[in-house]
Amino acid sequence: MSIKEVIVPDIGSFKDVEVIEIMVQPGDSLAADDSIMTVESDKAAMDIPAPFAGTVTEMKIKVGDKVSAGSLVLLLDTTAATDANPTPSAAAPVVKSFTPPAAVASADVPPPSHPAPEVPAHIPPRHRPDPVAAHAEFAAGKPAHASPAVRRFARELGADLSRMKGSGPRGRILKEDVQEWVKAELAKPTGEAIGLGFPPAPVVDFAQFGEIESQPLSRIKKLSGANLHRNWISAPHVTQFDEADITDLEDFRKSMLEEAAKRGVKLTLLAFLMKAVVNALRAYPQFNASLAPDGENLVLKKYFHVGFACDTPDGLVVPVVRDVNKKDVMDIARELAELSELARERKLKVERMQGGCFTISSLGGIGGTMFTPIINCPEVAILGLSRSEMKPVWNKQSKAFEPRLMLPLSLSYDHRVIDGADGARFTSHLRLMLSDVRRLLL
Repeated sequence: MSIKEVIVPDIGSFKDVEVIEIMVQPGDSLAADDSIMTVESDKAAMDIPAPFAGTVTEMKIKVGDKVSAGSLVLLLDTTAATDANPTPSAAAPVVKSFTPPAAVASADVPPPSHPAPEVPAHIPPRHRPDPVAAHAEFAAGKPAHASPAVRRFARELGADLSRMKGSGPRGRILKEDVQEWVKAELAKPTGEAIGLGFPPAPVVDFAQFGEIESQPLSRIKKLSGANLHRNWISAPHVTQFDEADITDLEDFRKSMLEEAAKRGVKLTLLAFLMKAVVNALRAYPQFNASLAPDGENLVLKKYFHVGFACDTPDGLVVPVVRDVNKKDVMDIARELAELSELARERKLKVERMQGGCFTISSLGGIGGTMFTPIINCPEVAILGLSRSEMKPVWNKQSKAFEPRLMLPLSLSYDHRVIDGADGARFTSHLRLMLSDVRRLLL
């Protein structure tokens, strides 16, 4: 047995470069110039080749180690190697874009005695490639300006550094740049960004059909549009429809309008709805939760912050009323008015739109019967309200139809967390709370 040491060749001025990938393991047979590992500096990634043929007997390094020229990499048994494979000089590393030179023809070489065998159409690789690293391009000729840690982070996410613009000094790509790039890719309006395989939308020149006008989307619509698209495709939506009898509740609200006006409050139905929602969240805590990023745990919340969709000239925003369980209807109504005014005047701060547990989207003042609201992830449910309407409802006691004011409810929920039975129970609980205003005081 002839054991030889394989060391890191001369790699220029680079020292203590990180080993980011090892392509061989003990027992593998190598030919001269086969890549054995990849090292990465802050400027480029390069492959280290085997200087001679043989069989790997022992590895001396691992992924994450720092190496320099002369560092011991592995031990190679060259016993089985023939003299037909001369040992190349290990003077320089072979980069990933390396292409071996074509053989030089010689007139003294006799023709082969028989034709060369055909090369199979597909030769499986000796080592299984990394499916994540395959998405990232690290060419030594055109390196991205990023640290090894950022490069490793990008490979783990399958992100392409060559397509990013760094925000660090001299255009250096930071970890935050990689995160923002991934977010932007996920927000793209094509299923290919998340692996659904949807073809891109066709590009149509609408001007060929008639006169057109192009208007830019507002910043709010751009942001909310991307978020709504992500929420719709990431959470399996189910919508439960129901109706609540709010006849008595509406009568009570109207009777309190004068008292509310004295306090400078505009008492709306939404304030009562928030109290009813909190009562239902207490009864069904899985609605007051979020799915953990690993998809294996449910984060149950002990606080009750309720958001409400607010229509503004620039688009939809969702202010949040915090600690609804600790406030009475008048306090909630006052805060609703304040937050709505701030939103319309573009003075709503970001922190006033964070921390929501559940969202209410009301279209009652506009119209419609029912609709499917999109969940405001990471929340797991959202309640949609449509325009209330007088309807004939059968009274079992009097055995006659009576005119009752009915409020349509549209509850969308994440089916990964909430099943259909609990969705129906939640809306039934809301119907019970809204049909008797006294229950809101309990």
